[in-house]
Amino acid sequence: MANTAFVSWPSAPLTESLVKRALSNLPVSIITSLPGTHECSKLLQWSTYDAIDHDLTHRNPDNVLSSSYTIRKALIRKHYLARCIHSYLTKHLDSVLKDAVPRTWDLEISYADELDEMWSDQLWDLGNEINSDSSQWWILKPGMADRGMGIRLFNSKDSLYQIFKEFEEYSEDEDQIDDTSVIISQLRHFVIQEYIPSPVLLDPNERSLGVAMLNLPENLQGHKFHLRAYFVASGALQLFMYDRVLALFAAVPYISPRKRRDVNDDAPGNIDLTPHLTNTSLQIDRGEKGVHLLDELSGCHILSGDDTDRGALFTPEDIENIKVQMGSVLAETFKAALEMPIHFQPLPNAFELYGVDFLVSHDSTGLDSSGNSQFFQVKLLEINSEPAIELTGQRLHRILEDLFVAIEQVAILPFFRQEVGCVPSMEVPVVPRHLRMCLDKKVRGSGGW
Repeated sequence: MANTAFVSWPSAPLTESLVKRALSNLPVSIITSLPGTHECSKLLQWSTYDAIDHDLTHRNPDNVLSSSYTIRKALIRKHYLARCIHSYLTKHLDSVLKDAVPRTWDLEISYADELDEMWSDQLWDLGNEINSDSSQWWILKPGMADRGMGIRLFNSKDSLYQIFKEFEEYSEDEDQIDDTSVIISQLRHFVIQEYIPSPVLLDPNERSLGVAMLNLPENLQGHKFHLRAYFVASGALQLFMYDRVLALFAAVPYISPRKRRDVNDDAPGNIDLTPHLTNTSLQIDRGEKGVHLLDELSGCHILSGDDTDRGALFTPEDIENIKVQMGSVLAETFKAALEMPIHFQPLPNAFELYGVDFLVSHDSTGLDSSGNSQFFQVKLLEINSEPAIELTGQRLHRILEDLFVAIEQVAILPFFRQEVGCVPSMEVPVVPRHLRMCLDKKVRGSGGW
């Protein structure tokens, strides 16, 4: 009986091609439909979550390896992630997560009028902050939407109410829905986070400008960006970070949130989101223009912070510090998820690729947990399963090829090297280049969950 790999990515042809390329050096037969349980020696299911036979994964821990954990809502759903981290921080007061996650409130809502009661209950603290400081902005995100859908900024109770009224109207008339609106009755779960007012700003065009321009930072324009890092979780449980991190830039230069003067204050669309949204899914017309490797930004002028910071250069040491923070923050997030076993259950015969989004804030007076200066603080935004890698662009396609080969080496090759009938080993002889181990934790014995 031959070793077999079930590969099925019907809506992600790029992912499917990368999977098949990564498997090309292994002695496996690739199939597009699941075989009978006795038709193969070992079975790899490297497919979408919905295509995987999860019962088969659980029943055959020694002979079946799957590309997704069955239960992982604590990580990939924004409202579950918020609850998970909040619960963890109540028990681990000195965790790195206390400074690495924006303050978050989660709510379940179907109609805008439900907000009235929430201000007296789960949103009491938030309401007090909104009433006391109108200069503070907040960001609303649907708990289960992706690709920037439903994101809104607000700084008052009335504007939040109007946002939900807007979503209600789209629920009644789907033909009028715009590019980022959502239908409230289909989602219900939302999170509200404090808006990070001091992101690191760089000019993504600086590396392509002439030498004369490089010496004139006043000619540069600071753009907001977020970082997309790929993490591979394997077994129960090892976590690796792929250190070729992407920087995804907003289409226009950054300005602080402000209301448009030509629109009614209570109108839900009175904030121009373009300088604030960095999601590539909302910038398809730009192609790959806004996508860079973080390492490529070394030497760029820093265009954020106070006057003494502006004009300083973004150094390789800054980049390395940010990467180290990212690994530490996500490792701690996985530890938090492990303390919520009803919503996260790693299996020894599963692995999963996550696209993790971070923002980097710039604070000239910032300190790390040891009291040392730390100007750049990583903020965890969200964790995405089955990340939309097709938006990376052709220029960085080689990065994706290398990532999937690394996944094959760290998560799949050890499985096929095991003898039939043996539970996959947690030992990884060699960590592939560009992968960094962030966490190595044995979960409830060798059998995982």
